[in-house]
Amino acid sequence: MAEPPAPETDPSGGFVRVRGARVHNLRDVDVDVPRDALVAFTGVSGSGKSSLAFGTVFAEAQRRYLEVLAPHARRLITQVAAPDVDDVGGLPPAVALRQQRGGGVTDRSTVGSLSALSNTLRLLFSRAGTAAQGAPPLDSEAFSPNTHAGACPACSGLGRTYRTTEERLVPDPSLSVRQKAIAAWPGAWHGKNLRDILGALGHDVDRPWRELPQEERDWILFTDEQPVVTVTPVRDATTVQGPYEGTYTSARRYVLHTIATTKSQALRRRALQFVETADCPACAGRRLRQEALAVTVGGHAIDEVTALPLDELAALLTGADLASPVGKGLVEDLVERIGTLTGLGLGHLTMARPVPTLSAGELQRLRLAATVRAGLFGVVYVFDEPSAGLHPADTAAVVEVLRRLRTAGNSVFVVEHDMAVVRQAEWLVDVGPGAGVAGGRVLHSGPVAELAGVAASVTRRYLFGGAPVAPRPARAPDEHITLRGLSRHNLRGIDVDLPRRVLTVVTGVSGSGKSSLLDEAAAALEGGGWRVVRLDQTPIGRTPRSNLATYTGLFDAVRALFAATAEARRRGYDAGRFSFNRPAGRCPDCEGEGWVSVELLFLPSLYARCATCDGARYNPQTLEVTYRGATIAEVLDLTVEEAAGFFIAVPAVGGPLTALRDVGLHYLRLGQPATELSGGEAQRLKTATELARPRRGGGPETVYLLDEPTTGLHPADVEMLVTHLHRLVDRGATVVAASHDLVVIGAADHVVELGPGAGPHGGTVVVTGPPGALAAHPDSVTGRYLG
Repeated sequence: MAEPPAPETDPSGGFVRVRGARVHNLRDVDVDVPRDALVAFTGVSGSGKSSLAFGTVFAEAQRRYLEVLAPHARRLITQVAAPDVDDVGGLPPAVALRQQRGGGVTDRSTVGSLSALSNTLRLLFSRAGTAAQGAPPLDSEAFSPNTHAGACPACSGLGRTYRTTEERLVPDPSLSVRQKAIAAWPGAWHGKNLRDILGALGHDVDRPWRELPQEERDWILFTDEQPVVTVTPVRDATTVQGPYEGTYTSARRYVLHTIATTKSQALRRRALQFVETADCPACAGRRLRQEALAVTVGGHAIDEVTALPLDELAALLTGADLASPVGKGLVEDLVERIGTLTGLGLGHLTMARPVPTLSAGELQRLRLAATVRAGLFGVVYVFDEPSAGLHPADTAAVVEVLRRLRTAGNSVFVVEHDMAVVRQAEWLVDVGPGAGVAGGRVLHSGPVAELAGVAASVTRRYLFGGAPVAPRPARAPDEHITLRGLSRHNLRGIDVDLPRRVLTVVTGVSGSGKSSLLDEAAAALEGGGWRVVRLDQTPIGRTPRSNLATYTGLFDAVRALFAATAEARRRGYDAGRFSFNRPAGRCPDCEGEGWVSVELLFLPSLYARCATCDGARYNPQTLEVTYRGATIAEVLDLTVEEAAGFFIAVPAVGGPLTALRDVGLHYLRLGQPATELSGGEAQRLKTATELARPRRGGGPETVYLLDEPTTGLHPADVEMLVTHLHRLVDRGATVVAASHDLVVIGAADHVVELGPGAGPHGGTVVVTGPPGALAAHPDSVTGRYLG
């Protein structure tokens, strides 16, 4: 499919004028960006384009809007920090759509709830549904399994029941309670606390489990009682804890409570290991009360309606016989909303589909549809890679949506790496030339075609003619990982042979089943003698205490160097003294953060540099110890490039630094908080950590699974990524990546294309073989785009 022609419209709606922007790595940026235009922001990963579009323009627009609200209303809104900028003029209200899976999404979030279709559908059943003669009317909440009025009382709206057994809770009865016989209990302090409480209640926690009386074992595992007892911890040289009141929780109660309430996927998965799951006998897995299930529209109950693909649902609703004018109006609204979704290629989804099971491309388009539906006028839409997770076949529909928003009288600012989307823009802002301290400057702000004359731009190489990866001989595998009967979501019992010790790319249109295949492969390989590593774009840490140095492990070697200095030995400082997480070495006021939070009643919290340590994170005594003339705080402030020279003679530090430079993260500081890293930077950091691992023979073979590894990456960074994926293979690993990127596909040794369509129209293997097999196969959608 050819790209749509570039627009000829000239922007003429005035300009958003940014003066003196200093957010993150922006260096006093001045730029004028046209309103009422489709504007693309480009640049290599980490160049500062998001800092300009989101951190400056959107943040300032939100700040000004919130200033007009009543103070009590501001407290209810999550506010971004005020940008470091001298002035932003000509700024309309702004709406942002970021690349993230959070934002109110929970395990119970569905396509219907995220798209707001569920609310209207429940109202339709409540106002115009067909019920049994004499049945009382039900309000809309009665049709939701997430409310008390609608949820099946036997399973609380989950549709499943969970049963525990002694064998599951205690897999090794030869152990005592103190030896962690009750495997279902949590680890760390919480588990120890429960064992101490049990001992305080008079139970023998040192006797093998199988020797305890059955009645006692049943009480320990299954009681609903929660007795409170005084616990006196065993004291040792490192413990000064006094007696405390502890509440006992049985193993079954703990497991069921975790399943019902935890927001942690890891904790939930662990808890599910200790239960047997079955459909609820009261509702047969349908989640609702019987009186709600008895109401129909078009002859179908609401759970049957939400299980239909959206395109089939629209046909059902259109043909439903509804006498009520209210019902007809609600149907018209539903069909119109569904039309927006199907126009974006989401007609295969069902309203009941859980949001966490969607691919990145499906989720992106679902949010995009909600934005279009809002019908706003005169605002600035700021999008973060709207093409992320999309196959080239799906990109044209997204570009059309962006144009519709612009035609409707809005300004559309797009942070984008897909050159097919960038070519459709009316204006281009290119930031760079490099990343981090090597970026932060606007190289070009003007018509797209004029970027061709900007020699410093990295983007221009890919925008005009492309810069393909140099061809390399394909590997010829002689062994395979055999996967049989893969069935998850839309995978329909497929068989796949993944060649070992090569780079395999799984491709196909968005929603064809690529992520499901990776999940099934991981489940089949884990515990089977393989070392399975998922390299994705999830954050590497939730707090600023996790940073580049701590994640890669090089900080351990750095602290050891400081502890080995003569001054540290004279003072008796060990390596722990140089950790900002330890009370002995850190600043007592900011507790090693370097910043202190200033809570403001009606405004977002401000973070100010700690006045005691001036942001150094350590106390003065620790900073009196130096290594090669630098304090530990000064070392953390070095960039990877600077640190490589500083530690050139220290292999334990130099190895990880070399790997970080190789994946293009030379511009990051060693102490850069994990919370400041983009998704692309986080994934490359994980890749670098794997590259820096010492090679050991005799261990399990490693299989790397990557889901959309190019999301958030500039084409120049994609080339670098491909090089290092091949390096992992050269080290003897098997690499499997789900990707739409044509460069990655073309550089693969082996390709598996799923499809031919999405949802129920996908989930089968269309073609498997070398990349050239795609272009030669008549049913390959991807093959049409490979040059």
